[in-house]
Amino acid sequence: MPRVQPVYRCQACGSQAHQFFGRCPSCGAWNTLVEESPPARSLASQRGQSSSTAPRSLPMAAVEPMAEVRIGTGSGELDRVLGGGLVRGSLVLVGGDPGIGKSTLLLQTAHHMARQVDVLYVGAEESAQQIRLRWSRLCGCRPEAPPHDPGSAAGLRLQAETDLHLVLQELESLAPDVAVIDSIQALHNPDLNSPAGSVAQVRDCAAALRQLAKTRDIATLLVGHVTKEGMLAGPKTLEHLVDAVLSFEGDRFVNHRLLRSLKNRFGATFELGVFEMEERGLAEVANPSQLFLSQGEPTSGAAAIVACEGTRPLVVELQALVSPSSYASPRRAATGIAVNRLHQILAVLEKQLGLPLSRFDCYLAVAGGLEVAEPAADVGVAVAVVASHRDLVVPPGTLCIGELGLGGQLRPVARMEQRLQEGQRLGFHRALVPTGSEITPPAAMTVIQAGTIRQALTAALQNDPTAADSMEDGNVRQV
Repeated sequence: MPRVQPVYRCQACGSQAHQFFGRCPSCGAWNTLVEESPPARSLASQRGQSSSTAPRSLPMAAVEPMAEVRIGTGSGELDRVLGGGLVRGSLVLVGGDPGIGKSTLLLQTAHHMARQVDVLYVGAEESAQQIRLRWSRLCGCRPEAPPHDPGSAAGLRLQAETDLHLVLQELESLAPDVAVIDSIQALHNPDLNSPAGSVAQVRDCAAALRQLAKTRDIATLLVGHVTKEGMLAGPKTLEHLVDAVLSFEGDRFVNHRLLRSLKNRFGATFELGVFEMEERGLAEVANPSQLFLSQGEPTSGAAAIVACEGTRPLVVELQALVSPSSYASPRRAATGIAVNRLHQILAVLEKQLGLPLSRFDCYLAVAGGLEVAEPAADVGVAVAVVASHRDLVVPPGTLCIGELGLGGQLRPVARMEQRLQEGQRLGFHRALVPTGSEITPPAAMTVIQAGTIRQALTAALQNDPTAADSMEDGNVRQV
């Protein structure tokens, strides 16, 4: 009988080695290699035994189409992020920082869905009494709902268990429409020697749940932990085998929470849902744009943009502070926008307008803690920086939308009409957009087109001496 060689797997990146190292050869992490039991049968033997029963291939047109049946979660924001509801038989991974509200969100969702379908909530991190106490507080005492009636959520069942085999047996016997696993890192397969939460355990538990979800048509929601870098813990294969990956984000200093879709096989990617943490749980935010706008008097260094998150446009305020630097190397800091993007915009402003920004500290922040990654915010960043540098105030009700090229030219961005309609709904009456944007301006909104950053600053900051002397040659025109 051949000697079985041990297998060592990195708990950080999931790579495999046949001997122990103090440092992972792939990712460089220290003390992360853990010995795992090799599979009982070789791949060749498995292939030989299953070759007789392997399914044969079919022409693509001969495959029976599957009806996409969705289950309403009871939350309009969660349904938006999922693409219209929870698809039967799908596997959804929900990740976020500790204490951000993942269990609160899914327990409320399970309660609402249990009024229509059968739901099994598997609590692998808390006792049944703890989950029952939180359920009563979140779902039984909401002021806008009638007093809790045990029959209103009769389809909700609870299992406080960490053994994977017992969870699978319960799912097989009950065959619920929806299953919530809180969390995947706390489940443990006793057939494996590695501890709960290791790469081998997370991969094996997720694969077993996926197989059962697909064969029994059970929509499954998995709660996933994140690392200190903000990435989902466990192997990267966990994100590949699920149908959707949702990230629950938020700042501990504010009450609102953002649910973002990072992957979705049944809907739009990077869709955004906004919630607010209240005393009795999470509540939907009817007008998310109000969270990212200041309500006080306009100040210098502030500019409004419209960022598109998935299919949702959000009006966001950018705040810039430019002050003389007391050091040889000025400081640049950005919150909500990549700092390298800020460096690039500052370089364009210094090159094209001659502003001595290399001698000034520059701070940039997105109000409300939203992360803006799209280049449509470039013009707004440039206007906010110049306004702060010259101590000027952007006229109230002005939107700045557009991408800034390295040569100082402005480039159109997608979904411009949808952005302008959102701005008009919130009371904005003036918009600065790049030349060439094929749009039909909304009623009661003045749209100004500019081809370069100099012309854009002329239109946005009408008395700014650093911008162009005038709007000559018709390069800046109103629509």
